[in-house]
Amino acid sequence: MKHFAALLHLEDQEKNVSLRPQHLAFLAAQEALGRVFARGPFSDGSGGLVIYLAESFEQALALAQCDPYVAQGARRLELHEWSATMSGATALVPRA
Repeated sequence: MKHFAALLHLEDQEKNVSLRPQHLAFLAAQEALGRVFARGPFSDGSGGLVIYLAESFEQALALAQCDPYVAQGARRLELHEWSATMSGATALVPRA
């Protein structure tokens, strides 16, 4: 599996608020399937980041586009393959 960084830039604050429960449910479901490595909002309020696990860019893109935030225009998606380098205690550990 490869890592893909989905930067979710805030586009519409009202939609962002109203779609939050659906967005979180989507991410929880993807986590349960082992498709999310890490996720969280940016502390400056400008959006957030999801690190997806997928076999290809196309697979990660299709997955990220299903996020209600992206699908309904609350956030703008920017997707990049991420060559992760982890070290020691600072390494992120995937959820079991």
